[in-house]
Amino acid sequence: MPFTDIPVRKMLKNSILFLAALFILSEPQPAACQQWQEIKGDHFIVYHSYPQDARSSNKSRIEDFGKEVARRAEIYYGRIAIDLGYPRYSEFWTWDKRVKIYLYPDKDSFIKASSQPYWSEGMADYTNKKILGFYGSRGFLYSVLPHEIAHLIFRDFVGFKSDIPLWLDEGVAQWEEEKKRGELSAYARDLLNKNSFLSLEDMMGLDVRHIVTKDNVYMRQSRSLKGEPVVMFLTGEILVNTYYIQAASLAGFMINKYGSESFAEFCRQLRDGKEVKDAILSVYYTHIRSLEEFEDEWVKYVAESG
Repeated sequence: MPFTDIPVRKMLKNSILFLAALFILSEPQPAACQQWQEIKGDHFIVYHSYPQDARSSNKSRIEDFGKEVARRAEIYYGRIAIDLGYPRYSEFWTWDKRVKIYLYPDKDSFIKASSQPYWSEGMADYTNKKILGFYGSRGFLYSVLPHEIAHLIFRDFVGFKSDIPLWLDEGVAQWEEEKKRGELSAYARDLLNKNSFLSLEDMMGLDVRHIVTKDNVYMRQSRSLKGEPVVMFLTGEILVNTYYIQAASLAGFMINKYGSESFAEFCRQLRDGKEVKDAILSVYYTHIRSLEEFEDEWVKYVAESG
């Protein structure tokens, strides 16, 4: 198999987690006797609860965790809105429009309320603008929370009715997990150096949600750094991981290389119904004249990332 020495397997857990969070849109069921304590911020309201037999010291730790979630949510909100070039008008996510974050006292109560699989660290209910997690989850604090806030901001921008490709929706959300950016860039560069980089056409045409068996083998065509044709044979597991790594890379490339204002205009055109390929050529016409040039610039960006 190609690139067996690349540590993409540990990316699978994150990929599955974010797929579940993106596509579970039903209303989560709160626990019947849940007593919520409230922490209000400018754009979020954090609700946390205590176990019935919790000691005062444990209650204090749970409250501190809730305060840290509230603090970081506001930081993530500000950074992500700037990155995406989102027009932050005064009523956006304020007062009764604030996003609600529910923190359950332990993982078991979160799993029961959300109906998520056992490995989940959190989820988002986009229809009702809610994010769910549980006390003590570092994965929620540093990964799930910025990821889901990015989804919500992005979807507020482009709308839920727009035909947004998975690579863009997930690429934006993964790129906004700031702590993962260096790791994702390194993975993308390794894929490129190993001649295992999916083409731009594959990224735009593939829907990895249809890959349900990790051991099936898929043939993909790409090209080497020298421009020579390459045929790859990838298991479903590796193909999904490769797709998610490159989705984050592609979103980061568009934001970093050409700036937030251009990315915002790109999103506006998608919101207004333009096809992805047409929007790219329309927005970035001063830099590239074809999708082939756009792909060349992306490959160069990945190769030069440190």
